[in-house]
Amino acid sequence: MIFSSEQVSAGHPDKICDQISDAVLSDCLMHDRNSRVAVETLIKDQHVTVAGEITSKHEPDVHELVRRVLAVREPAICDCFDLSVQISKQSADIAQGVDKKGAGDQGMMFGYATDETHRMLPMPFVLATEAISMLQQGNYPDLLPDAKAQVSFDERKHRIDTFLISTQHTERANMADVREICAHIMWRLADAYGLNTDYRILVNPTGRFVTGGSFADSGVTGRKIIADTYGGVAHHGGGAFSGKDPTKVDRSAAYMARKIAKDVIRAGWAHKCEIQLSYAIGVEEPVGVYVNTFHTGKVTAGHIVKWIRKTYDLTPEGMISFLGLRDVNYNYTSTLGHFWRQWLPWEAENTTVEKKQTEDVENA
Repeated sequence: MIFSSEQVSAGHPDKICDQISDAVLSDCLMHDRNSRVAVETLIKDQHVTVAGEITSKHEPDVHELVRRVLAVREPAICDCFDLSVQISKQSADIAQGVDKKGAGDQGMMFGYATDETHRMLPMPFVLATEAISMLQQGNYPDLLPDAKAQVSFDERKHRIDTFLISTQHTERANMADVREICAHIMWRLADAYGLNTDYRILVNPTGRFVTGGSFADSGVTGRKIIADTYGGVAHHGGGAFSGKDPTKVDRSAAYMARKIAKDVIRAGWAHKCEIQLSYAIGVEEPVGVYVNTFHTGKVTAGHIVKWIRKTYDLTPEGMISFLGLRDVNYNYTSTLGHFWRQWLPWEAENTTVEKKQTEDVENA
């Protein structure tokens, strides 16, 4: 049984849009931590549109924030892009629910964790993401910012079946060199994780990838939600994260669900855990909490649900306070997945919760 996961680079046009949206959000929160922001970005060629709702004491310099992102991700247009800004204030109908500390919208959010890797993320997703990370950090003059990696993994045999990297390159690049660079990254990762190295290698299957970024494809905020989360291994509620302040449960509840799933694994209650939190607009407490341990649980799902409701404040304000979500620099979340950097508050351990878990395990 072969399962595939994908990751994309910071130079992918959709990720450029995520970075712009999160740059606007982070700028607003830095100047007014109670800012309410829901910003989307569209890019095609040198044309950029930023639209959405902002209610804040701070007025962001959107042009400068866009320029900073493009200077790194699309340098050819960072000084000559066309910008359209369509921003209004948050709807009063939504605001009244948030003002009363309720959820700003209805919906369901998922969190997932597994003990199969040190990042508590699925193996094929970790391999694809680390491959992109190594491409981005490597000093490869002929490789350009736009890239994708995909790993097809045989879970039953615990082996890599196919490793694919497509990376933008300069006109002068030697394709044999591009293939060698990518193949070496694949081999280093397989070796580091003690996996097979006799997988199928695919590098730029079309044979050429010179035109990339916004000149090869349009980009839109929130179009890489699977690469932002678990590579398709877990469910996704459908809501994007980037450009949204933490009063939006699309973001805050997804982070909290991930935190809880990791805490369940840390407690030794399961090898895999998926948490669903669901909300109704204007209502503080979640209308549903669901747990699935995929037949790996050492305690019942019902016990874990009771423990979750007893241990965590799952109201929007409770999650924001517990994870310190008004103080996060969201520029760090808009590439390589939102659950990749282990020092982010929803990834870090919490000794108070861990102590409580130990007590509950002993009493289970």
